Amino acid sequence: MSERRKSEGLVSISVASKITAVEIHTLRYWEREFEEFLEPVRTDGGQRRYRPEDIQTVFTIKRLVRDEMFSIAGARKYLARQRSERAA
Repeated sequence: MSERRKSEGLVSISVASKITAVEIHTLRYWEREFEEFLEPVRTDGGQRRYRPEDIQTVFTIKRLVRDEMFSIAGARKYLARQRSERAA
């Protein structure tokens, strides 16, 4: 697979921030807090590149934390439960 093909659909953290309406510093924070669920790929230079599934995860975290008022720990538990239900 070509490098161009691999990078299709990947966006920088600034573009991810605009798409999701979540501040860049918050995306970095959530990446640390939800490392099991949100792990954008890194370029050779260490820059984050968000895949479509990462963007979806950000939207889910945003809904849980900001709209449904979950704590970080509660949101982690919710995401873990969703993952295990999908795997079953």
